[in-house]
Amino acid sequence: MASSSGNDDDLTIPRAAINKMIKETLPNVRVANDARELVVNCCTEFIHLISSEANEICNKSDKKTISPEHVINALESLGFGSYITEVKDVLAECKTVALKRRKASSRLENLGIPEEELLRQQQELFAKARQQQAELAQQEWLQMQQAAQQAQMAAASASAAQQAGSSQDEDDDDDM
Repeated sequence: MASSSGNDDDLTIPRAAINKMIKETLPNVRVANDARELVVNCCTEFIHLISSEANEICNKSDKKTISPEHVINALESLGFGSYITEVKDVLAECKTVALKRRKASSRLENLGIPEEELLRQQQELFAKARQQQAELAQQEWLQMQQAAQQAQMAAASASAAQQAGSSQDEDDDDDM
């Protein structure tokens, strides 16, 4: 079990995970506890070796994140080239599972509404929004027209009043 000293050498793979793999791989074989412990230590050392080599390869390529390609190159450089085909198969399977998981968890999939129906609803909403926008534009245009007519009528009334007032003044001047 991992101690809390913080030393990397004390980190191990959980024994339960190793026991499960042993049972799945060798269902009819009894494995002694010290052999299980040895398998845990070997797995931990293997992971440490591969990850250290992958980290060096990553650093040499001026990257900050270890990619699957770095791990594959580490396997090759450490003499585990015979595992590369199997590793690539597992990587492809992991990517497929991850893609399915992402698709399954997407909001679109969880709605339970077919994509065609969602597209139809979206088109209806766009059409409704366009219609509302057109109605607003028409209302604004009508208001501007009414305001312009009122301004013309006010100007005409003012002009008529001014003309009437000036003709009244002329009549008053004639009377004198």
